Amino acid sequence: MRNFPTFVAESLNYWCIFDYDNRKLELLALQQQSEDQTLWNDPEKAQKLMKKLSTVREELAGWEKLNQRIKDLHELAEMEEMSLRSEIETEVAAIHIELEQRELTTLLSGPYDRGNALLAIHAGAGGTDSQDWAAMLQRMYLRFCEQNQYQTEILDFTEGEEAGIKSITIAVTGRYAYGYLKSEKGVHRLVRLSPFDSAHRRHTSFAQVEVLPEIENDDEIVLNPDDVRIDIYKSSGAGGQNVQKNATAIRLTHLPTGIIVTCQNERSQIQNRDNAFRVLRARLAVIRQEEQEKQMSDLRGEYQKAEWGSQIRSYVLHPYQMVKDHRTEFEVGNTQAVLDGKLDGFIESYLRWR
Repeated sequence: MRNFPTFVAESLNYWCIFDYDNRKLELLALQQQSEDQTLWNDPEKAQKLMKKLSTVREELAGWEKLNQRIKDLHELAEMEEMSLRSEIETEVAAIHIELEQRELTTLLSGPYDRGNALLAIHAGAGGTDSQDWAAMLQRMYLRFCEQNQYQTEILDFTEGEEAGIKSITIAVTGRYAYGYLKSEKGVHRLVRLSPFDSAHRRHTSFAQVEVLPEIENDDEIVLNPDDVRIDIYKSSGAGGQNVQKNATAIRLTHLPTGIIVTCQNERSQIQNRDNAFRVLRARLAVIRQEEQEKQMSDLRGEYQKAEWGSQIRSYVLHPYQMVKDHRTEFEVGNTQAVLDGKLDGFIESYLRWR
């Protein structure tokens, strides 16, 4: 049986990583703010405060519950009853799993890590094979979100010419959605026997994955109306006759940066416009964050520009089966499990590597 003094010491180490005392002070400060009689004069500000208060309270309650489980387990172990051995070992294993999961969340300390994400997939060079690969990635991420109880909403979608997709933008809603999915940003490479090649030759396909934080506070990114050109046009994709007959698609061009955002998935022009601005704010937030990181890294003398086209992961289906992340060297032989959304190992290894 596990050495319990060692087990408790490890548990206390996790507790320190969580920084319980400062979290408790944060909770008290938020509670005091929530009791301000003028708080609801600004409903939007009040809702954000109450949401943050609920999140911190929930986190503290989870750690306190876990701490009580450890104390109860320690008391059982001290009884030295052989009949309880199996029950104790099962609980030890369960607590270790939860501790490791909670430790992982402590690595998500970025300004947007706790929030929602916008995930975009763009087919690369390679024609139909790359568009089919983009569709495979879409399925993989939707499976991952389903397995982790994240809600998804397709904001923009462009079908491939023969198969697959040219691009798709998905809003992912759930706690730590951006923190976990940010590891997926970059170029994903597929090697397989092409189902679109009559000679059934091996092909290499590429797709770009873009992961952006959803900006909930409009004050964070201020958009000057004169800096954004808005074009309205007819949708070219699926969505029914109303979408294709009426000019409901929106294209935003941010003139200072040259960023272009399109949304055409909704029937309503207003909905497409709102979704396009969601994506534009997210992209501007990432630019700002990267500029801040560059400034800090320049001071340390260690900055290396992360090129948009950097290849992060390879999925090899022929002549052997393997998925390998080139940043962390983490690899898995069960390619089907990965394509079915089992990304936990890649995400964890990225967070620890970063």
